Amino acid sequence: MQRKSIDLWVGLFVVLGAAALLFLALKAGNMSSLSFDKTYSVVARFDNIGGLKPRAPIKSAGVVVGRVDEIRFDDKAFQAQVTMNLQSTYKFPKDSSAKILTSGLLGEQYIGLEPGGDTALLATGDRIKMTQSAIVLENLISQFLFSKAAEGGEVKK
Repeated sequence: MQRKSIDLWVGLFVVLGAAALLFLALKAGNMSSLSFDKTYSVVARFDNIGGLKPRAPIKSAGVVVGRVDEIRFDDKAFQAQVTMNLQSTYKFPKDSSAKILTSGLLGEQYIGLEPGGDTALLATGDRIKMTQSAIVLENLISQFLFSKAAEGGEVKK
């Protein structure tokens, strides 16, 4: 009887450990928010997506309204084409804009949607025309340094 009780507790401990590892793996792979809600797909083009990845959140007013489905390079327009799956419970006007933002200073990147004022709504296959690319920290630093170097090289009279 004693042996069966110990085996039961060890088995329970192993199952809980496996569940914890599964949870950790899903969290690390950004798959913990799998949703089977109906979605509609829209496309946006960006000059630079920075570190945006598939399954990155799409947020509007801080609420996750969808996920990035696919990122491809359009060799005709020489831009990154991002396909987004938006939850069908959230409707956005056709003149909405999309920005690539960063949560925190060095956090993960996500797409921020800002609704427009059009009465027509986005539907499957539509394209968001107004986009703002990711801000690359290295480019900002180099612009700052070049502007400071230009200021230092001026002769004051």
